[in-house]
Amino acid sequence: MSFPQSLPATRTPPAMDAPPLRWGILGSGWIADTFTRSVKAHTRQDIAAIGSRSRAAAHTFAAKWGIARAYDSYEALVNADDLDVIYIATPHNLHHDHALLAIEAGKHVLVEKPMALNLAQADAMVTAARRKGVFFAEALWTYFLPKFDVLQQVLDAGTIGDILSVFTEYGEYLPREHRIFDARLAGGPLLDLGTYPVSLLTKLLGVPQTIVGLAEPDKAGVNGQLSVVLANGRGALGTMSTSLYGFTPTNAAIIGTQGSIRFETEFHLPGSFEVWSLDGSIRLRYDEPRGAHDEGIFYEAAEVARAITQGELESPARPLAASLQTMQTLDGIRKALNITFQEAGLVE
Repeated sequence: MSFPQSLPATRTPPAMDAPPLRWGILGSGWIADTFTRSVKAHTRQDIAAIGSRSRAAAHTFAAKWGIARAYDSYEALVNADDLDVIYIATPHNLHHDHALLAIEAGKHVLVEKPMALNLAQADAMVTAARRKGVFFAEALWTYFLPKFDVLQQVLDAGTIGDILSVFTEYGEYLPREHRIFDARLAGGPLLDLGTYPVSLLTKLLGVPQTIVGLAEPDKAGVNGQLSVVLANGRGALGTMSTSLYGFTPTNAAIIGTQGSIRFETEFHLPGSFEVWSLDGSIRLRYDEPRGAHDEGIFYEAAEVARAITQGELESPARPLAASLQTMQTLDGIRKALNITFQEAGLVE
């Protein structure tokens, strides 16, 4: 197969074209605020209601964003009969319970990443959604970006051949008062920052057969940083490091038998990447400005609205099987590195 001379165009439809649905936001923290701002700016979706455990928080959020209804309980939100879909925006140790609450109320659900704390929880959520016949997806917004649709087409075409190795990392500086340092909230970088590189490794290499690595504890009682090497049954290798202690390039490289893919900015954000032929003589560039949540998180809302309107129960951009496989890999990393969670009610 000859190496292509150009990259395919993205197939991601304009977000403004997605049919508007009525959304309820469950949780009123930072990611709910970011999601609402981005969706309101770039789509026709109707953020119709906000639910919080605090009446004051719900009404403050509603007033800030011009949301018509504010509920001071999650139960009231999910049982509202004029909402189409619930976006779960609470901390990840609560995703399982809150997603099941919405699913059992018969609502379609988009749940923030990671879907759950472990594979057992994630399996239960998927089973419940299928039993109720509702749409369900993990809001790992990276995979809804136009950039990743182009990348998927490159992979599907076999442009770089069989994947031999994948290099990933993601580190950020986070202040001590951040929830990520709270052991009661399943803190540490793995389920937060690490979900991005681990999901990419699992997408490209599958669930690993072998995992080796090192993890360093933090004085707060959570894991502070870790590094792993993963191997699949073909002997392809993936590396991943994640840290709470400082900003890293958050880059990735994918090496195949016929070429490679290099990200020019953070791999999980809007931005440019290049596809190189094996000898580097051909370099194809996908070019777009670097962006952050505001410039990209709305794509997942638009895709969810399209899928629900078309009667689909999951999205090809982030299939439920991919979310479950990512959870399986995360479980494997925690087992290999002896990372446990201590919050009440979780049996490990």
